[in-house]
Amino acid sequence: MMSAATEISDNLTPRTLSDISEVETTIRIGVDLVSATRRNIGFLRTVNESQWLHERATVVEAIRRYDELWMPLICDLTVGSTPARILPPFDIEWVWFCHTLNPVSYRQYCESRFSKLIGKPAIFDEENEEYALMRCKEIWINRYPAEPFENEVDSDSSDNPVVIVNEDILTEVKKQRFLYSKFSEPYMCEIVYLIAARQRYKGFLFMLDKFTDECSCFVPAFDIQLMWLTHLSYPTVYAEDLKDMWDEMGKKVVGVWDTVKPKEVEETKKLWERTFDQPYEKAGGGLALELDGTASVKPPVYWNVSETDVNSKYKSLVPRFLLEVCVFLKLKSQIKATQENIRHDFMRLRMVRCHRELKVDKSLSSFSNNSWRKAWHLYCEFGSRGLILKLRHRGGYCLRGSALKGAITFHWNDLLRAPSLTVQREIEQVQVSVSITPPVQAPYLLKCVPDRVTDDSGAMISDVILRLNGYRPQEGRWLSRTVLDHAGRECFVVRMRVGGGFWRRGGDKPSAVRWEDRVIEIREGSWSYVAGSIGKAPEKVLGTATPKEPTAQCQAAWHFSTGDELMISWESSSSSTTSGLKFTLINQTSPDSSVMCLYF
Repeated sequence: MMSAATEISDNLTPRTLSDISEVETTIRIGVDLVSATRRNIGFLRTVNESQWLHERATVVEAIRRYDELWMPLICDLTVGSTPARILPPFDIEWVWFCHTLNPVSYRQYCESRFSKLIGKPAIFDEENEEYALMRCKEIWINRYPAEPFENEVDSDSSDNPVVIVNEDILTEVKKQRFLYSKFSEPYMCEIVYLIAARQRYKGFLFMLDKFTDECSCFVPAFDIQLMWLTHLSYPTVYAEDLKDMWDEMGKKVVGVWDTVKPKEVEETKKLWERTFDQPYEKAGGGLALELDGTASVKPPVYWNVSETDVNSKYKSLVPRFLLEVCVFLKLKSQIKATQENIRHDFMRLRMVRCHRELKVDKSLSSFSNNSWRKAWHLYCEFGSRGLILKLRHRGGYCLRGSALKGAITFHWNDLLRAPSLTVQREIEQVQVSVSITPPVQAPYLLKCVPDRVTDDSGAMISDVILRLNGYRPQEGRWLSRTVLDHAGRECFVVRMRVGGGFWRRGGDKPSAVRWEDRVIEIREGSWSYVAGSIGKAPEKVLGTATPKEPTAQCQAAWHFSTGDELMISWESSSSSTTSGLKFTLINQTSPDSSVMCLYF
């Protein structure tokens, strides 16, 4: 018996995503999804950070205001299918957004109460949003003089019982509480990523429209899912764009919080591959599955970033940028008859710019000619410039060696300009698909390495410096460390004073200084080299830490040049078998102090 996937492969001519994006008559999107998605991500971030919004009393009051006040108001101001260009208060907008994500429930609600579907205005500019909100406030005050414009319910008060107005809407709001966690990756706000996601979303709609019966349930990748949710949040546009597909989208597409079955994932991937001859998964558009079958995103590295560079003070720190990379491989169909010939072939991945020892190999025997398979999933520095794939054959001139059969290079800049941020090429009998996410600023990565001992002036102790100083002895001794960034560039020099006095050949030697004089200082910049690796520390001192005499409350203490004090003491916990270090940082400008205890 022939499977559905085999049937469509016999009758389907693969198309490219660029073909689909150009067929506006087939796939029409009536809202600027790129701008709308950027706004939605920012909105969800604010919702996630607004803890007050998720108190039960606040949510219930927001639903009452939405149901009794806002919806009648926006209905009266809606002309035909065009909504008024006003925006509701923040709490109501959150309820409205959650309600629209269930299109069946929202449509039934609107038609039963207002006999028409209520849409949302497409306002994406910050100045226009502010004007729309102020205009709404004027209309609100005139219409509801006894109702405050903002949600003023006291979530801590238990005097008044909480009356739930609409259980269905409450369920929707509670379900979307952590929606931002699904789409919080920093690259998702980048324009180039959103343009690629919109293109893939159109391809997904095309596939759903043409081959609805070929798949039991369609599982959207993360980037497609992000576009779908944005499309849903504009109900009238969504209904007009999809028309006959509207019902199918609700029945056959897996929602954000729905359980995902591995079988449905495989069906979706195979149908996509046969439709577009591309891997369905891509960098920033994965299909990760938890043990319970729920779709989620879990980056393999710590990637906590902010919208702006947290460093605006220290110019010696150069920003670091990371990007996600996915490499998929697929053998050509002719390989099936000559499978034995590739048993000793393997693909080697290297970076254009990196340590020469970085080599990652994958045997070709683990790949097939039926479907794309992920070979590597990486997080790379943008400074590595790109990756190189080499096809090699084990054997060659020595038993351990390998012979090069072909190579191909993918540069990050070329991938950033490619449709869907994906490039496909061939190397001998292997098809290669590489996709990336836009590079975004990542946390600074610093390393401290030992360096030469320096004198009081910051010059390294050396015969070179001695000769440049006319053989005048170098006074003082400081242990020095150099701080390097992710690219190996010198950023700071850290020094600690350990000795005083002069150094002479066969004469006086430096003397150890007291604990109170062991000053630690941080200097910004790199060494000023005068000969080879011999140089002087940068002149700019950022800060110092001076040891203080220990007290009865602590075993060690430092006074910072910022005015803060750090105290360290040993203390035992309630258990007689554990003890730990207690760090207390006292801020001179605030009576509060932060305490951290490490027990082991």
